[in-house]
Amino acid sequence: MHVGERIGAYRKRRGMSQDALAGLIGMSRSWLSQVERGIRGVDRLSTLNDLATVLRIDVADLIGRDWVLAPDAPEHVTAVDAVRSQLAGYHHLLGEQAMPWPLPQLRNGAVQVHQAYQAAKYHTATTMLPDLIRAADAYDAYQGRDGRETHLARCSVYSAAAKLLTKVGEHQLGWLAADRATHAAMAAESKAAQGLAAYQVVCALLRSERTDDAERIAVRSAEGLMSMTGSDAPDAVSLAGSLWLISSVIAARRSDRATATERLTAAGQLGDFLAHDGNHWWTAFGPTNVLIHRASVAAEFGEPSNVLRVATEIDLDAMPAGLQGRRSRLHIDLAWAQTQAKNDTEAILHLQAAERVAPESIKYHTIARELVRELLRRSRKPSPSLTAIATRAGVLA
Repeated sequence: MHVGERIGAYRKRRGMSQDALAGLIGMSRSWLSQVERGIRGVDRLSTLNDLATVLRIDVADLIGRDWVLAPDAPEHVTAVDAVRSQLAGYHHLLGEQAMPWPLPQLRNGAVQVHQAYQAAKYHTATTMLPDLIRAADAYDAYQGRDGRETHLARCSVYSAAAKLLTKVGEHQLGWLAADRATHAAMAAESKAAQGLAAYQVVCALLRSERTDDAERIAVRSAEGLMSMTGSDAPDAVSLAGSLWLISSVIAARRSDRATATERLTAAGQLGDFLAHDGNHWWTAFGPTNVLIHRASVAAEFGEPSNVLRVATEIDLDAMPAGLQGRRSRLHIDLAWAQTQAKNDTEAILHLQAAERVAPESIKYHTIARELVRELLRRSRKPSPSLTAIATRAGVLA
């Protein structure tokens, strides 16, 4: 049974009409009818969660797989076990500190992990984390001459760990790493570092389905940085802009069009103020990233035509080199739009483009994997290219 058939079965078991269920989750009856008939899929995690809540079941009952493994279900990253052991060991609390790395080495390690993450080389980046986290932990209570710079480097390390762990499906570990980033940012007394840490906290909370908390932190953090934005403060501009972007996506997931538009506008103004596509504090923020988020917000609202329209305005070559994850995200949104329009060949081409830009992108992207499943389901004889994508993404064994 596909997801739609399971929804229909549980709905009937509850004695609910399609009108009733659709109304309770804020969708139309025609949408629900299409889902139950397998014409379209449920492409928003928040909608899956709402359906499960109303039907009084677990999300796993709807998707037919363990929620930890689906709908993202990426392959296990072996290095995560070592990261988990390091984060849970609390060696610094027990007086088992490792020999501290020199500050330049700690900084350089953080830079390498961030670069690997933005290049979508998640396996490579994750293998760097255990030793790097242990080195950052060794400076936990450091009050030496370079105390502020050391805590800034620690914040960067933990932030990189948080984004990686969240990406590969370990959102609870990601939350823990993000929390350590906030403590390092506070110790450094840096508003910019606090903004960086806040962004990672928001991402981890979203993956933990704590949407209200994530939205509150994103908005309050963005507002707190606005007084610092100026032509001589690209860091504050980029961090505030990134927080407005993620908060716009959250508003879209709540189907709040006015708020999503307002926040996109705020981010767009900051992007125009920055006037270039940068990567200050690893934000990848700039006019192009604002447009990519406009496409993502349109996808959240279920508007494939708007995704395609916005994409015509985007020049991915304008972004700094190395931001492969951002580039692949646009192709994934375009694959979603083409799938909704029943243009399966074009959807597969965009999935191939996403993989070409960032080979690990589909494997660790929730919606991309669901798109592959949807394309497989409605294809009488999957093409070799689709089968190859599905195999590499772990959808097919």
